Amino acid sequence: MNLPGLALLLFAVFSSAGGQIMLKHGMRTAAAAVEQGGGSIALRAATSPWIAVGLVVFAVSAVAWMSTLARVPLSVAYPFNALGYLLIVLASSTVLHERTSAWTWAGSFLVVVGLFTVMAGQRR
Repeated sequence: MNLPGLALLLFAVFSSAGGQIMLKHGMRTAAAAVEQGGGSIALRAATSPWIAVGLVVFAVSAVAWMSTLARVPLSVAYPFNALGYLLIVLASSTVLHERTSAWTWAGSFLVVVGLFTVMAGQRR
């Protein structure tokens, strides 16, 4: 895999994780607004700027992923989604202030170890 392919792949993974965090924040905000003032969660979500931006970022990540697949073998690209798991756990803990257990961190660490294992096998 060359440097532009790696950069595109990492952009796809990071933007996907970012979009998911934005969507989660938007839905949390929409649910809180419904709880306080009533109304429809679907309507609150549809009018949430966080949801709108999250969907755009997620769509950009999908385009980046498709471009990645045109350049990088799937057997190499797909394991990189494991980084997305780690990014989501990290962001949910630090940005969204969700509680994460030691088991969650240990599992995320093992997923990343698996990614490095796959990548080490690709170099041969």
